[in-house]
Amino acid sequence: MPCQASSTLFEREVLIRFSHCDPGGIVFYPQYFILMNGLVEDWFTEGLDINFADLVMSRRIGIPTVRMDCTFSRPSYIGERLMLGLTVTKIGSSSFWLRVQASAGSEIRIQASQALVTADLDGIKPIAIPADLRSALMRYQLQP
Repeated sequence: MPCQASSTLFEREVLIRFSHCDPGGIVFYPQYFILMNGLVEDWFTEGLDINFADLVMSRRIGIPTVRMDCTFSRPSYIGERLMLGLTVTKIGSSSFWLRVQASAGSEIRIQASQALVTADLDGIKPIAIPADLRSALMRYQLQP
């Protein structure tokens, strides 16, 4: 299901560069994962107002992806601008789910469902979502 334009949607435009592409100028599919990770980092810092670098380096909390389901609809090419967007679909005790989409104009290129978990980076184990993060996540959660 595509991300819907609303206040629960965080978006970022990205330019497809040579480094994203295979020799044919088409985005090499693993590069989408790098683009989506960058979107999540920007969302933390700019959308959630939780500095991602501080979360990792000072608070020692990681947000690893534990599941990713993707549908690649159409290829993307060097020089194109894609709109990446995400919204929260579910918040659990130590994990949350995102719906992520990339599109060029009205054409969807990739849709993904991504599960992330909050983890103690020193003990490398899941932890409860911190209160400030939970509150921030709720601002982007789709309502039923």
